[in-house]
Amino acid sequence: MLAAQLAEVLAVRGPGLARVLDVGCGQGTQALLLARAGHEVTGLDISADLLTLFESQLSAESAELRSRVQLVLGPGEAAADLAPGPFDLILCHGVLPYFDDVGPLLSTCSAVAAGRATLSLLVRNGLAPAMRAGLRGHWADAVASFDSGDYTNRLGLAARAHTTEDFDQLLHGDGWRPYAWYGVRILTDHREDDELPPPDELALLLAAEREAGGRDPYRQVAALLHIVYTRD
Repeated sequence: MLAAQLAEVLAVRGPGLARVLDVGCGQGTQALLLARAGHEVTGLDISADLLTLFESQLSAESAELRSRVQLVLGPGEAAADLAPGPFDLILCHGVLPYFDDVGPLLSTCSAVAAGRATLSLLVRNGLAPAMRAGLRGHWADAVASFDSGDYTNRLGLAARAHTTEDFDQLLHGDGWRPYAWYGVRILTDHREDDELPPPDELALLLAAEREAGGRDPYRQVAALLHIVYTRD
């Protein structure tokens, strides 16, 4: 879903290849897809183990692709020193929920952005925090979620959900304006089975999720929000 949404945003923003910074790139899921599309990618992560996984995936790629990917070990807040850019596209996916104060990290993203840039954030949805627990029949957790932005993720880590309004004011001062937002994992987030359905069913599942991700009211109850800002 994220790859399709990012491709849609990049297509509308204009032709040409982008300089990409993936803050908290992890094992490189989105960064590698963007590199395969021809973009120049820098992956920044605080985990040496995850960067090692990223490197192992890169080893199977062409030498030309590997030459366009740089991996940097360190915290996102230090991006201005570790990967100063400037970058045309900045990804910050699944990172902000672990910060009590997201301001410094967002300011760093702004500092390394090019004059005409796109910022892509992926966060836990604070619009409907009780949905997943409720759909799974975890009623006590659902009741406790209604008035709280705090949650425990699938890894057992404490985190915080957000809404688009949480970022609009913070980013406005650095010249960003809201461009689009999508829901991610809407119709399937409550499913506990790990096995993928057969290819034909999977294609339909993804088509349904993609349509729901761009429409109200469906995107409002998604597990995750993909929020995109632009700066011209």
